[in-house]
Amino acid sequence: MTSQLFLTIPAGVTLASVIAAGASTYQEDVAFMKKHTEIIELSSGSARVAIAPAYQGRIMTSTATGPEGTGFGWINPEVIEAGIKPESERVGLTQHIYVFGGEERLWFGPEGGPFALFFPPNVEQTFANWKTPAAIDTEAFALAKQPTADSAEFAKSIEIPNRAGTVFLMKVKRSISLASTAELAKLCGGALADGVQTVGYTSANTVENTGENAWTRKSGAPSIWLLGMFKPTPKTTIVIPFKPGDVSKIGPIANTDYFGKIPDTRIKFSESVLFFKGDGTERGKLGLSPKRSKNIAGSWQADTATLTLVWLRPSENAASESWPYVDSQWREDVDPFGGDLLNSYNDGPPEPGAKPLGPFYELETSSPALMLKPGESHTHTQTTVHFTGPRDALDGIAKHVLGVGLDAIEKAFVSP
Repeated sequence: MTSQLFLTIPAGVTLASVIAAGASTYQEDVAFMKKHTEIIELSSGSARVAIAPAYQGRIMTSTATGPEGTGFGWINPEVIEAGIKPESERVGLTQHIYVFGGEERLWFGPEGGPFALFFPPNVEQTFANWKTPAAIDTEAFALAKQPTADSAEFAKSIEIPNRAGTVFLMKVKRSISLASTAELAKLCGGALADGVQTVGYTSANTVENTGENAWTRKSGAPSIWLLGMFKPTPKTTIVIPFKPGDVSKIGPIANTDYFGKIPDTRIKFSESVLFFKGDGTERGKLGLSPKRSKNIAGSWQADTATLTLVWLRPSENAASESWPYVDSQWREDVDPFGGDLLNSYNDGPPEPGAKPLGPFYELETSSPALMLKPGESHTHTQTTVHFTGPRDALDGIAKHVLGVGLDAIEKAFVSP
């Protein structure tokens, strides 16, 4: 998230209780959502994934341990229950965005900058003028075909203008499927150990340029942006491997000042891994450029023994290797094509006494700017996996995928 959102905590309510209130089960979350919107469920064994077509085919939550197990996605009951209102009745935060939640939603970048999709021309880039495009906020995606037990596909024709006056006409296809045992074994470096329970899903998001003009550096070009909101805990640590190298040659390890510099007490760096607190108590965001990112991020929740991985799958579009990445900062004086491939956000009060938006933490990936000619398309594919089970088994997965074990993750923020 990059917007300024101000909500007030009611008297007598603590931030700790706000976080604890998010500890609902998958079954409870799905039962609530079904009262207010259609939910399509994918399932295999104990794995479940809940998808909301009305929220752009958004993956709302999932579980690795059956309906009565933990629901991993953060959802916003207040906004879901209130429903989508006519434009004339939108007030407060809903004038800018419907914060439904969900552990993987489809957006498009850039959010800000000279080619912004969230700001019209000739207005200052402030929260008062910021608004999420309806196509990725209030408009439903249609089912492209009948869902199966382990897959669903959605489609939408979209028209989005940018700040520079370019109108992007596109056809979007979003395909979601449960990850197979073979796929998870490939990701983890071998078969899963006995006792490990997991839910994994892959979303393939395809954008086709259906207009008459090419998308270029001059016109601006959209990017495919996937953002996941997960339930935080006091002992959640976000873990992001990075490519080491000379700062003068490949830039800083991470951009850490989206909302002001992240304090050293909340972010740590080893030689090839960064650690970031995902406890939902203090607001901060970071980003890694394509020169630094290894296309993988994760989190370890020591208090719930949950390992989460988000893996950006390699593109099959060879042309995209030379495409730049968009910068979404709310400023005119930025390089619009000098942005990040991978981001992470930790929610928290935007000012003293204010309530956090969630709280939640986010893991995000972006495609490069889509330099597509008419009729061309690009697919951005991401796999998300949650693991629970024996510590030794999860430790092995973390070492293989993230390059660091659970003991080291847990010690990252322990004072010497």
